[in-house]
Amino acid sequence: MLIDIQYLNSTACEGDVQSPFYQIIMLKDHGNFSVDFTNYVCPNYSLIFLSPYQHFQFQFQDLDSRSIKKLEFHGDFYCIEYHKKEVACNGLLFNNIYLSPFVTVTSALFEEIESIFDKIVLERAEDSAFSESVLKSYLQLVLALCSKVKSPQLINSRVYHDELTVGLKFQKLLEAFFLIERSVQFYAYELALGLDSFSKKVKKELGKSPSQFIQDRVVLEAKKLLHLTYLSIKEIAAKLGFEDEFYFSRYFKKNVGISPSSFRERVGISIVAK
Repeated sequence: MLIDIQYLNSTACEGDVQSPFYQIIMLKDHGNFSVDFTNYVCPNYSLIFLSPYQHFQFQFQDLDSRSIKKLEFHGDFYCIEYHKKEVACNGLLFNNIYLSPFVTVTSALFEEIESIFDKIVLERAEDSAFSESVLKSYLQLVLALCSKVKSPQLINSRVYHDELTVGLKFQKLLEAFFLIERSVQFYAYELALGLDSFSKKVKKELGKSPSQFIQDRVVLEAKKLLHLTYLSIKEIAAKLGFEDEFYFSRYFKKNVGISPSSFRERVGISIVAK
């Protein structure tokens, strides 16, 4: 299975759900859920975007009342890094710890994307010599439509960045120092704030604690190196500033749920890997 559409009842998604595939989950009704242990509330007509082995959990009160459509695709089928010029979804829809993991669309666009999902189901069943190209085109269209809606978030974030709030200053510092500094105290000190005040401001502005951001950023970089390079686990551990590959493997498994080698085996190495 390189691309698939599933029609799920939300009871099938109870508990911590992980997948080696990229996922797009359509929610017609509003919903509560968590991604990598951070809680979110999305309005009606929203789509959730998940990268391989992100922790995901629904938090519905009435689990039997909702129908969920989910598209899954493997990185070997559609490489989001390779297609970054056509669809700038990498870092916008997927693989961004600073933006919300969902996008809310109009009811009309939601129905249009639903119809594309239905076309994917029909094309998979037909399985002709041209099906792979058609399926990739359908997927690219879904990603392009959602990227178009979500891109203002990134623009607004950059404008907001110019206002130099504590949260955005922290983002800049984290991008510069996460490989060598993983202490919340370091970032609080750099911003001339007490630890408690700093943590509260970041949580209020960005929705997550500084420690969660630090962890998420290290894990995201580890996933990138495992997927986008041929570096050995030992070399990746060193690049990320870990004492040895065993400590790195324990850290990765604790936060992701599987070992680095298992992640690489199941997700694969990208065609753009160096």
